[in-house]
Amino acid sequence: MLERDQISPELAALYDVLLAQRGVVPNMFKTVANHPNLALTFAAFLKSLLSDGALPGWYKELIAARMSVLLGSAYAVAAHSLSARQKGASEQQIAAMKSDFERGPFTEAEKLGLRCADRLHHSANQIDDDFYAKLQSVYNDQQIIELIATASAFQFFPRFVDALRIPLTPLPEKISAGQV
Repeated sequence: MLERDQISPELAALYDVLLAQRGVVPNMFKTVANHPNLALTFAAFLKSLLSDGALPGWYKELIAARMSVLLGSAYAVAAHSLSARQKGASEQQIAAMKSDFERGPFTEAEKLGLRCADRLHHSANQIDDDFYAKLQSVYNDQQIIELIATASAFQFFPRFVDALRIPLTPLPEKISAGQV
């Protein structure tokens, strides 16, 4: 893992943005900094994917965390639970996403999106015509694209960090002190 004093000015700017937004530079970025173009590409992709868009950023972070739960990635669950919290998800939503989201404090549309993620995790074929029609009954095309793009991306990222044996990122000081 590369620290700020070991990287190019372009990556240092990315570290500064991550530190300002999250309170910590995630270990995934400290690791992928060994391949600067990939680090910058990942950052641009994740910013676009997980920011508020057709779906709120906190919800997409919960989708990312849900996929990470299904893959058993402690790193990714912790990272996306923190990001979901920072973007406005409640502690009850975060806890429910880790276990039985069907009983959690979600709207029916949000539960459907989480079901979509679960189905995609098992097989894209589980998003059959009937299920897709259910998605279309509550989500518009942009929302469906964001939902499936998020769920699909987080089939990759948890596997990436776990295969590289990237250690958990320590919590930012203000969170570990209980101030957020």
